[in-house]
Amino acid sequence: MREITLFLLAASLSAAPLRVGRAAVKITPEPGTPMAGYYSTRLATGTHDDLHAKAIVLEKDGRKAALVACDLVALAPNVIEEARRLAEKATRIPAGNIMISATHSHTGPVITGRGSRDSAYGGSLPVLKKYMAELPARIAESVQLANADLRAARAAAGIGKEQSLAFNRRFHMKDGSVGWNPGKLNPNILEPAGAVDPGVHVVYFEGEDSTALATYVNYSCHLDTVGGVEWSADYPYTLSSILANVKGGGMLTLFTIGTAGNINHVDVSSKKPQKGHEEAARIGTVLAGEVLKTYTRLSPLSDGALAVKSEIVPLALPEVTAADVDRGKTIEAEIRAGKSPKFLDSVFAFKAIDVSDRQGKPHEAEVQVIALGSQIAWVALPGEVFVELGMAIKKASPFPSTIVVELAHGPTTYIPDQRAYPQGNYEVVSARVAQGSGEKLVESALRLLADLKKSGTP
Repeated sequence: MREITLFLLAASLSAAPLRVGRAAVKITPEPGTPMAGYYSTRLATGTHDDLHAKAIVLEKDGRKAALVACDLVALAPNVIEEARRLAEKATRIPAGNIMISATHSHTGPVITGRGSRDSAYGGSLPVLKKYMAELPARIAESVQLANADLRAARAAAGIGKEQSLAFNRRFHMKDGSVGWNPGKLNPNILEPAGAVDPGVHVVYFEGEDSTALATYVNYSCHLDTVGGVEWSADYPYTLSSILANVKGGGMLTLFTIGTAGNINHVDVSSKKPQKGHEEAARIGTVLAGEVLKTYTRLSPLSDGALAVKSEIVPLALPEVTAADVDRGKTIEAEIRAGKSPKFLDSVFAFKAIDVSDRQGKPHEAEVQVIALGSQIAWVALPGEVFVELGMAIKKASPFPSTIVVELAHGPTTYIPDQRAYPQGNYEVVSARVAQGSGEKLVESALRLLADLKKSGTP
């Protein structure tokens, strides 16, 4: 494992106060741009609510870090690299101190540079190429504007609990298999095949005059409630709107998704439909309610140092045979010809092609940790990570409040835990990394957290 950056600030006797800046930049594509999230081509017809790149910049004792979230299904590593480069050039915030993640909205645009699937579903359209060329600069602009907004601030954090919204989408079935999204009221369901993380992490920033500046919210649940062909940030849109109505329109709400690779909003014990803007509004409202309750029990964060550390973890590829690749290319050709293969056949095809294209080269997965004092730390992981892995980091972390963010940096594959691989089904069929990869990320995150704790975060 190769350490790539370390910025550690020891608080001086005359430590400067925390400063915080925030900004949002619209990143809504044009109508006609292909939409992400499914194994089909959808062209957007309009906008329900705008997509944004949102940034919070933290400064302590003259050193800075940035937390950035984009209302997108994912971000390709090359986009993040360029956005970081541009942001560093504009602000002098080191690129390695900038944490950039996607919220995983399925009503955002296709993001190219991630593999064969996106290119098959509209990735070559000129309107998308134009959007992708402009996207890194827009993300960097959010950091630049937040940096220009810096002011003395106070921070407080708390962890709420919301158990009615998120469900594990993998189930033990009566035939001995593990099903994936097996359908509402399916009589063959025995029990969930995994856990749920009910934690609602809230970090609140206010100015010295008590003006609300920003609220950072992290929750583990897929953003796939809207559907359709309109751009939407999904349930974080309602969450942000409600919190702004309470705290004032000048407050930024920045939402990040926790580890939710096997978590969604579908309650299989109910026959009630759960799709559309109304469902997104319901989820956003319930989540906002828990954030509002958590506001009343926040604990002030100590006046500690700001520290950032990250490392690259090589993740091995899963095994695919020459026959697998040939079959995958045949299925891909059928898709490009307008045919609709079985769902898991499509999933398998793109995975086999992408793994083969790497010619045995492991994925370089970045694990990043940002700590503020001794009480709170953010952990950024690549990909769609199974919830059990994020919960393992939180449980073993030396920081009382540890926020785990998925879909940061790269690669953008599913990352199941070891237990899930022999069980199979969608996430495992799709995974571009070998069994045990998730546990390597957990080990890396815990090592980095321990290092920061030992290295002087007071």
